[in-house]
Amino acid sequence: MDIQILYEDNHLLIIEKPINVPVQQDRSNDQDVLTAMKMFIKKRDRKPGNVYLSLVHRLDRPVGGALILAKTSKAASRLANALRKREIERTYVAVVRGNIEKRHDTLTHYLWKDRRRNEVRAVESSVKDAKKAILTYTVLEMKEDLSLVQIALETGRSHQIRVQLATIGHPLYGDQKYGANVNKVGEQIALWSTNVSFIHPVRREPLSIDSSPPNVEPWNKWKSIKK
Repeated sequence: MDIQILYEDNHLLIIEKPINVPVQQDRSNDQDVLTAMKMFIKKRDRKPGNVYLSLVHRLDRPVGGALILAKTSKAASRLANALRKREIERTYVAVVRGNIEKRHDTLTHYLWKDRRRNEVRAVESSVKDAKKAILTYTVLEMKEDLSLVQIALETGRSHQIRVQLATIGHPLYGDQKYGANVNKVGEQIALWSTNVSFIHPVRREPLSIDSSPPNVEPWNKWKSIKK
């Protein structure tokens, strides 16, 4: 698996996750990012034993971009705590269907996951096991019947961005699960993790790592995206 390393030191590994690859092993048994990077490090560094590598956060299988992994248990513990305290900033860009009327807004929903169907939906706050989900979006550009939006996550719920934007009537380009009525089979979900920013868990210095979407449809329509 060809995975670009965006940043690496003794404690951290930040990679550009490829699209349509699970972050860790699942029921599909397809090759996953975590296992692939462990094997890569083991071979590159000629490690005789097991390689420690831990996911700090997750990206949905269809989503690409910046992903943080911890190379030590100390870094993993401190970054997990930072994530709980919302001290890790995660920024995304997405292409959504329709022209969003409100150019900047904060969305708050309660999301409930049907684990049997691997499907999430917005529900009332009183629903059992519903979890609060918050994101802020800014419309960068609008073209034809599409909007390019930048998204900052405050919480990290399963399928959060996809469901929240679909709930306000603007499903992601290519999303068959939450926008089948406006998307065509074969279109790739247009959601990309463009930046992760946080305080280094050991050196205590600010760290900000960027990743740009590929120069393909529909990303190549937009001037706002760095190539």
